[in-house]
Amino acid sequence: MKKLSVKTRIAVWLTLLMVLLAGLLLIFMLLISRSVLYQTAVEGLESTARSGFDKIHLENGSLVLDAGFTFSQNGVSTLIYSRSGALLAGQIPVSFTTTEPFENGLIRTVTSGEEQWLLLDVFLPSGWEDGVWIRAVMEAPESGRTTRNLLIVALIALPFFLVLAAWGSYWIARRAFRPLDSIMATAAAINEGKDLSGRIGLPPGRDEFSRLAETFDEMFARLEQSFEAEKRFIADASHELRTPVSVIKGACEYAERYDETEEERQETIAMIHRQAVRMSELIAELLNMTRLEQGTASLQLETLDLGEVVRRACDEQGYPEDRLRLELPAGITLQGDAALLMRLVQNLIGNAFKYGKPEGHVWVSAARRAGETTLTVRDDGIGIPPEEQEKVWERFYQVDASRRSAGAGLGLAMVAQIARLHGGFMTLESIPEVGSAFTFHLPDPPAEAGH
Repeated sequence: MKKLSVKTRIAVWLTLLMVLLAGLLLIFMLLISRSVLYQTAVEGLESTARSGFDKIHLENGSLVLDAGFTFSQNGVSTLIYSRSGALLAGQIPVSFTTTEPFENGLIRTVTSGEEQWLLLDVFLPSGWEDGVWIRAVMEAPESGRTTRNLLIVALIALPFFLVLAAWGSYWIARRAFRPLDSIMATAAAINEGKDLSGRIGLPPGRDEFSRLAETFDEMFARLEQSFEAEKRFIADASHELRTPVSVIKGACEYAERYDETEEERQETIAMIHRQAVRMSELIAELLNMTRLEQGTASLQLETLDLGEVVRRACDEQGYPEDRLRLELPAGITLQGDAALLMRLVQNLIGNAFKYGKPEGHVWVSAARRAGETTLTVRDDGIGIPPEEQEKVWERFYQVDASRRSAGAGLGLAMVAQIARLHGGFMTLESIPEVGSAFTFHLPDPPAEAGH
């Protein structure tokens, strides 16, 4: 083997390693197949049986089967017996002949002839002294047959696996030993095209490997940034789309459950359409924010009336007018992205109502100060402890989850991000049990700073 080239020796060792790993994997699969098959069968029996049990009821002493109920599903047969053990409904499988006593809620294995069966019994009471037994029956899996099938498949696939492993190993080795200058040029081209990024982490040096590592590190940094932006997008989307999806789901369930009039049906369709439009707009906004983070898009800046932006944001959400106080002087303008600023306002007001007193108030005020425009949203809610105030801007952070409604903790993180994208920043003033005031500060552009 010493006379073989390095590429060939690497290919041989890789092939032997893959064959060894495949053999160990086969042994492992054979050892656990029985347990896995049994556990899978038990889970399938329990899931199928309980979904059917939920559709069986006793009403005034009579057996009632809901629509969609079937006595045989996914290999599971459902039988209904009287309390004394007389079969009331269902068909016993042909080869199942055992008279196993009932045991409430216990999955067990019984033998009938040469076959094994899985049983699950549940007692459905009717009053204090009567009721029926519901039995789910499923044929237990044959682990021996599965083992034989695995061995047959392994013996058939092994030659093809050996050929593929040898070819793949040699191809990988040959590719790994391409001239260093060629690899570095390719990596640099990928880096300039913003397709990939990565890190090698080799110590600094002047040889080819060090220069190649430096090039790859630049690409890896870009890739990390892209992945982080993608994760943030997914988290933000799941948080922001939860409400419209819930509304659509509730409307559909109501329409399916009740016989609506034509007018009600049209209202339901209109509601679903409004929420779908809202979801589309939310997705567009989140995509825009992700592109802004990655530097692939820019803010859609325009001159905006701050008071009008706030009023439009409030009108979209339909906040309670008797609890919302707007203090918006006329003539306050700023350069900003209307959609993102509306999202900032809605997140702040939504947080204020969510964590305020049940019948408390929310105040929204705007002002022009020396060199900046400010927008403040104040509530009379639970407040935030001083040691927690810097952390509220972090993604997924919640001060006291036990006191807050369900949420992913992304609203204030999104607010801070929108503020940064506009060249501004957020501040917080809060007193526990008194209330909180969130303020958006937007410094004037340099040309206007002196006015």
